[in-house]
Amino acid sequence: MNREDVLKRLTQVFRDVFDDEDIELTESTTAADIEDWDSLEHINLIGAVEKAFRMRFTMKEVSGMKNVGEMVTIVCERAKQ
Repeated sequence: MNREDVLKRLTQVFRDVFDDEDIELTESTTAADIEDWDSLEHINLIGAVEKAFRMRFTMKEVSGMKNVGEMVTIVCERAKQ
């Protein structure tokens, strides 16, 4: 799975979680860029991403992610394992 594929799948997950079909992700997208992305929705989002990609993030990964690009990197690394 390449970065572009992961970003496309993540876009759909974000649209589902935030119930907003207009969301267009880039690797530099942050919580500040999405109106409803608060700490509670972050938990829902992480769960949805884990389910979509059949993986688990560590607490260190979750707390360290600064943007969508970092999430893409983690998902891509896990896909190689």
